[in-house]
Amino acid sequence: MKIISTNIAEPVTFNWNGKEETTGIFKKPTNQPIYLTKNDIKGDEVTDRVHHGGEFKACYMFSAEEYPYWKNLYPNLNWSWGMFGENLTVSDFNENEVFLGDVYKIGQAAVRVSQYREPCYKLGHKFENQHVIKQFIQHGFGGTYLSVIEEGTVSVNDEFKLLERPEHKISVAQLFQLVYAKKKDQDLLKIAIQSPAIPAKKRALLGGYLKN
Repeated sequence: MKIISTNIAEPVTFNWNGKEETTGIFKKPTNQPIYLTKNDIKGDEVTDRVHHGGEFKACYMFSAEEYPYWKNLYPNLNWSWGMFGENLTVSDFNENEVFLGDVYKIGQAAVRVSQYREPCYKLGHKFENQHVIKQFIQHGFGGTYLSVIEEGTVSVNDEFKLLERPEHKISVAQLFQLVYAKKKDQDLLKIAIQSPAIPAKKRALLGGYLKN
């Protein structure tokens, strides 16, 4: 895997159901290195600190290989890297082969693959169609959040070097699909709820789906 774009945002204000909202989803390529901290990306807009940023959502990455699928569905949008609100657009990111809890070295930073993406109305606003949320879930490839273990600078062309992988594995794709599946795989649930890469509250929610 390799970084092909580093993306950050300035705050954008829009009207939602008669209320003024601010979002950092409108990320654009920086054309320069970015600094990963343990809570966010230095200089990046994170408006909603309840649902974004922090230990388990310090950085969001998305696969460049997913872009053609979405461009085909939404050809009239103004496309650029960062379209999905990701800080890192990554090539050769196969979500079936990257696993929850994986630890990678990228540039000066070390990161851990963390929790899943939960798309909301702000993605719908950016795509000018709230139906995109359902499409995003059904497609099954949501990218992943990263926890930052060691802060540092990352740049375009930096490659991901695997340092650690959990013994019991659930892939990024499996985790995303598990969260939204009506019938949840019990073996995958057991792996997910035991992973410290997911916050305790989310592990407890997933644990509620375990059968006795």
